[in-house]
Amino acid sequence: MDAAQLATSTWVVLLCTLALSTALGGVLQASHFCTMGAISDAVLMQDTTRLKQWALAIAVAILGFGAMHLAGWIDPQKSIYSAPHLLWLSSLVGGVLFGVGMVLGSGCTSKSLVRLGAGNLKSLVVLLVMAVVGLAALRGLLAVWRVNTLETVSLHAPGQAFVGSWWAMQSGWSVPQASAAAALCIGGALLFWSLQGRSGASRSVLWGGAWVGLSVVALWWITGVLGHGLEHPETLEEFFVATTSGRMESFSFTSPVAMVLDAFMYFSDGSKRLTVAMVSVFGVVLGSCLHALWTGSFRWEGFAHRADLVRHLLGGALMGVGGVTAMGCTVGQGLSGVSTLSWMSVLTLISMGLGAWLTLVWQLRQMEHNA
Repeated sequence: MDAAQLATSTWVVLLCTLALSTALGGVLQASHFCTMGAISDAVLMQDTTRLKQWALAIAVAILGFGAMHLAGWIDPQKSIYSAPHLLWLSSLVGGVLFGVGMVLGSGCTSKSLVRLGAGNLKSLVVLLVMAVVGLAALRGLLAVWRVNTLETVSLHAPGQAFVGSWWAMQSGWSVPQASAAAALCIGGALLFWSLQGRSGASRSVLWGGAWVGLSVVALWWITGVLGHGLEHPETLEEFFVATTSGRMESFSFTSPVAMVLDAFMYFSDGSKRLTVAMVSVFGVVLGSCLHALWTGSFRWEGFAHRADLVRHLLGGALMGVGGVTAMGCTVGQGLSGVSTLSWMSVLTLISMGLGAWLTLVWQLRQMEHNA
């Protein structure tokens, strides 16, 4: 591949990502897909409809990724979730902080992008605060704390960063075969549970959850197959075009939102480049906006009182530091990461759920006390 072909391939990948993320934004807006909302419904109203929708999305993402790995199209070891060390403390602390933040901020990063597209200015404030704090956690003062404290605690697990790799070592199967078997067992169990009961059969669960899961799989294909090259024209090494990490990636939003702000402020220094992650941020907002305008649901919305503003500011800050510390949000780790069956992603997702659950229980008790 020469330089001209590389440039063409880069734009093809970015345009495909924009189209996919725009469609995803519209689906998220139409189906009310929301991690925090799913947990809130289950805790406060004992309604598991949206929780099953979320489980269906994970199931589809896991099964799709496992199938592509078995077919030899992609390799989880070439993803951003492959690492010789499991930063379990970072996952635990970052996940809990993000879970608390998404409740205080009325939704996770993806939900904030969707609400912004529909005219919610509270989400704009949350995203701006999250971006600033996220940049501090990536490269600023908070990054020093993160690297020198949390990331010093880890477990060495060569070849065992994923459930499939661990299963292969235990069973003697090849890694693709073990990964496919693990995906079939775990994804199949989630799929079975998500389709149980009346809520499991509802159209919003089937349509919204399945589309979100397929979108995650589709972006894995775009970055891992369409954007994959064996020999870079400059480095002569294997490469994945237009990704932030230089590896194949799927959807993630917390760090990309921070990167968008960074590029907006310092674009003239010449080091900034458009990536798949950054394009997906714009695509989700655009898709949500188009759907809101088409259905007549676009509404400008702001803060009702000071306490509401303070709560959202705190939520955005916690999501910024938590998302960077945990190396992903409820989509980046909870969907894209878990689709690879990464141990770290599974721990992060559980930690996010724990943080959200604790915050919702605390809010419920405060409401009961005030009443």
